[in-house]
Amino acid sequence: ASAAEAGAARGFASDNQASVHPDVLAALATVNAGHQPAYGADAVTARLREIVRRHFGERAEVFPMFNGTGANVVSLQAMSERWSSVVCPESAHINTDECGAPEKIAGLKLVTVPAPDGKLTPELVETHTTGFGNVQRRQPAVVSITQSTELGTVYTPEETAAVAAAAHERGMSVHMDGARIANAAASLGVPLRALTTDAGVDVLSFGGTKNGLLLGEAIVVLNPDAARGVDYLRKSSMQLASKMRYVSAQLIALLEGDLWLRNAAHANAMARRLEAAARTVPGVEITQAVEANAVFAIVPKTAAERLRKRFPFYTWDERTGEVRWICSFDTTETDVDAFTTALTEELSG
Repeated sequence: ASAAEAGAARGFASDNQASVHPDVLAALATVNAGHQPAYGADAVTARLREIVRRHFGERAEVFPMFNGTGANVVSLQAMSERWSSVVCPESAHINTDECGAPEKIAGLKLVTVPAPDGKLTPELVETHTTGFGNVQRRQPAVVSITQSTELGTVYTPEETAAVAAAAHERGMSVHMDGARIANAAASLGVPLRALTTDAGVDVLSFGGTKNGLLLGEAIVVLNPDAARGVDYLRKSSMQLASKMRYVSAQLIALLEGDLWLRNAAHANAMARRLEAAARTVPGVEITQAVEANAVFAIVPKTAAERLRKRFPFYTWDERTGEVRWICSFDTTETDVDAFTTALTEELSG
């Protein structure tokens, strides 16, 4: 098989494995003419700033980044001191899947909180923010939440506002890892600012790659009083793009119209279709509420191993046999139906 054919298997492992949306590729071609000032002084990035303020409010400041880990690490650095701690769920991406970057690069202490549905609550924030003023202990500075969560669940605006209020009452700031914030907004039928600016979030890591971009995320500082030095931290963290217009153009393609919403809504719809079909298969147990574009389920290990040879996906918890199936903007009904047919075959075989 050719390299193209070898990589052509469609599956449910991650929305990072999806293709690039044609409108995003077209946007790259459009800005690929002539010269523009480097490092964000270009006209394309200026246009992005206008569009981001339209979505998030007039105080919003946007900083295009290469990837989500960079956006998270720079955000947390800008919101904290070297002696600070960050409260987050145990399942948070900053804790489980960033190779210790927030702790290694930012020098922070992550205080992880058991959260079976992936969501923090005001009570959990209160319980796990202690030691203020004690020189022996890391000082709680930031509460970090993820939208949608690593377990595919979604914070309502009211839930986010309650967590933010609990953090702010303790003099802490609120960071949101929004790698899949578009999926959350599409699920709830609300604008992006309802989940962020209006709910008291101070700094957002806005995700693009999982929603149709080639590469590119952004830090959106919603409350300039809560972050400092993002420009310098972005450079010292090796996240400053010299030809920034190519990252900005992709984000514009996503945000200028409703592409961000259409892509996310489709991925969510495919996840609901997958969930509905999987629930009818004997031996499958859905383990989390399907509120965005992820389906979590427990499947017998041997059946999962056979199925994975036909459709790529990840095991989430080796102990329980819980697996994760992610749908993307380019997942089709045919993909879902073929997968659920194979799932039925493997569990009945």
